[in-house]
Amino acid sequence: MSGRSTKKSRVVCISHKEDMDGLGSAALVRQATGAEVMLVDYVGQMDKIREVAADPTLKSLHICDLGTSKKNEDEFVQILTALRKRHVRVVYIDHHDLSRRIIKALESVKVRVVHNVGECTAVQVFETYKKKLPADSSFIAVCSAITDYMEDRPKASKLLQMYDRQFAMISATVMTYNVVGHQKDLDYLLSLVDSLTALKFPHQIPDSFETARLQVERLAGIMEKVKDGYKKMRNLAHMEITDAGASGAVNFVLGLSGKDVGVAYKERADYGNYAVSVRGSRSCKVHLGRIVNPLAASLGGSGGGHSRACGALIPKSKIKTFLREMNQQLDGRL
Repeated sequence: MSGRSTKKSRVVCISHKEDMDGLGSAALVRQATGAEVMLVDYVGQMDKIREVAADPTLKSLHICDLGTSKKNEDEFVQILTALRKRHVRVVYIDHHDLSRRIIKALESVKVRVVHNVGECTAVQVFETYKKKLPADSSFIAVCSAITDYMEDRPKASKLLQMYDRQFAMISATVMTYNVVGHQKDLDYLLSLVDSLTALKFPHQIPDSFETARLQVERLAGIMEKVKDGYKKMRNLAHMEITDAGASGAVNFVLGLSGKDVGVAYKERADYGNYAVSVRGSRSCKVHLGRIVNPLAASLGGSGGGHSRACGALIPKSKIKTFLREMNQQLDGRL
């Protein structure tokens, strides 16, 4: 670190890169604090947190829309505890399932924990910092809630009343397809955060509607393949995806199969694992994230998430075991 000042001046926000809620949360934090934004997926989040935590100039750190798993939650607490001992301000804002033990451990070292499974992360960021935010920033929170299927929640629904519903719906959809369609282009995702921070609507972002159209075209092709490719088990339907993202296919697996739980998985060549997406129907009574989290950890992977939408990283050799065990755990609970 030769030649660098150790004066604490760096303000960072690490947020989820795979959906509008993560990008929207990052944009809102930047508006409120001027933070430098870093976007990561669940696989890369701990590496990025370790990297940022090692910087002696770090003054404050926000972590948004990045749930912990059984595999990493203890290290997560250890790193944030070490930061607090260095008097780094730490704010963790999230809506994924989180054990009370982890919340208490973080709060005991004065990490500010804003956690509500009933509202999306961006809505919670907006509510936390709304006195520092432009009024129009609420639209970012609204679009994030829509894309996380949480626009009917108390705070989100109140914000949605401020806007024409169809305008909000199409804006959220276009943003979602732009995010999903550029997962391998981090610079583009960061440019979307810039646009949101500048309060640009999707129709003001160059080529955003054309990008959305292309993504819809791809999804239509995926739907046709899912029609002939999914397989049914007693309590769920599943399919391996080879030429698209699992998250883009899983809703088709769920809907076309008629099951209450759908699973799609795609091999990740860079990690030797399957990226797994799990979705539940509106009538699904099981909190799927609470099944996936410990099950994935027991198989040497990681995972977790929401009640009806979650994901996991599962070793390739264990994917059949994952499906079989999940099917068994759903017995009599749907």
